[in-house]
Amino acid sequence: MTPSPVPGIESADVVVVGARCAGSATALTLAAAGRRVVVLDSAPLPSDTLSTHLLWPAGMAELQRLGVLPEVAALGAPQLTHAYAEGAGFGIGSTFQPVDGIDYAMCVRRTGLDGVLVRAVIAAGADVRPRCRVESVVFDGNRCAGVRYSDSGGAVTEIRAALVVGADGRRSAVARAVGAEEPFLSVPSGRDCYFAYWRDAPDAARHIAAQWRVGADLGTAFPCDDGLVLSLVQPPRAEGRLGPREAEHRYSSAVQRIPGLVDRLRGCERVGRVRSAVGIASYFRRSAGPGWALPGDAGHFKDPVTAQGIRDALHYGRRLAEAVTDVLDDPAVLDAALAQWERTRVIECRDIFHWTNRLARGEAMRPLEIELYRSAEVDTELAEITTGIFSRTRKPADLYTPARALRLGWDALRHQRHQVPAVLADMAREIRDAVAERQMTRTTLRGTPPRVSTPTLLTSATPGAQHVR
Repeated sequence: MTPSPVPGIESADVVVVGARCAGSATALTLAAAGRRVVVLDSAPLPSDTLSTHLLWPAGMAELQRLGVLPEVAALGAPQLTHAYAEGAGFGIGSTFQPVDGIDYAMCVRRTGLDGVLVRAVIAAGADVRPRCRVESVVFDGNRCAGVRYSDSGGAVTEIRAALVVGADGRRSAVARAVGAEEPFLSVPSGRDCYFAYWRDAPDAARHIAAQWRVGADLGTAFPCDDGLVLSLVQPPRAEGRLGPREAEHRYSSAVQRIPGLVDRLRGCERVGRVRSAVGIASYFRRSAGPGWALPGDAGHFKDPVTAQGIRDALHYGRRLAEAVTDVLDDPAVLDAALAQWERTRVIECRDIFHWTNRLARGEAMRPLEIELYRSAEVDTELAEITTGIFSRTRKPADLYTPARALRLGWDALRHQRHQVPAVLADMAREIRDAVAERQMTRTTLRGTPPRVSTPTLLTSATPGAQHVR
């Protein structure tokens, strides 16, 4: 294959592919530390993207650490100071435990959020280049050494860098180029995801982030900026491809099956089309190697049912930059820092990964879940622990202590006497699941991911380098 002509070779400390949450957090932190950073994104900036865009207090704290919280707040999304979850007829209300002094969530549409982040990256001194598509990754031996990209006019440029950061999402071109596209762990979701915006009613409770579960369906209402409310539904996964207007039909049908959501949307007017994400799988990819790293969804993705994506993209993008800023000029030390960053993310994310996969099963509520909702309706500690898990201030293990699990099982047997076999079966399943998760934690998610496959070299390159598409 004949390589594209290269008019010249530029240099930078770091090339970041992708200018959204993970890429912006990485680039902003590096540029603020005085590093020469070039950011490439194939889309115009800012632009919309598929996202549930809810930030729990831990996500808001990340915006504060990056210094952009005032600008994000100015976009006009309301502070969500209360959480409400309803299941099997039991309603749980709670407030949020503060994270760095922030005790509220916020739902900010991505065009506004990404715009704030990109402007901050530019202000920090990074060179941001929209409408630039990465064509190949440059290797020097087995080491990632830069990228080759084409701009909107078709001009081709090569940038050499000590580190290439692939923050380019689930379909990451960088992950594919370095041989990390195939996850080392993948768990298919049992749910599809559909969402739409509604013009909120004048008397709506715009301080509450709400979720309802009815049967196997799950629905949410998150007030956001411009007087809108984001309503997302996650019915059980449907087989086959979506036909014309099928997303609209599935969304509307799921909403109608959730009475609490119907009540919440009464007096609201739909704005725009229904958007969908189907065939979802949660995964971990190998996320670091010689001269490259994959923050954000490029390296690790969780089903949107727990709304963790933005927080993790911001958090681990920032942490990546902090880990490498002072060691970019020493390849051996850099690679060790990248490996430790990857190990940390796996270890810190595995509990919420298991928790998310449970909620993403696409099943009707089981007896122990029903009992949990019943208990949390009157037990404020249970409600606060559950809310804290979503905001990463508490761990799932704090909820399912042995004593609490036994109590829930006993109460389920008392309250659901007509379903004793189902309760006992659920208790047995809970034990099996806990054992399986612990085994996965000790093996696949122990923090030392397997090596990636060797990239296939497709083109020759400038002296001393090879290109991988």
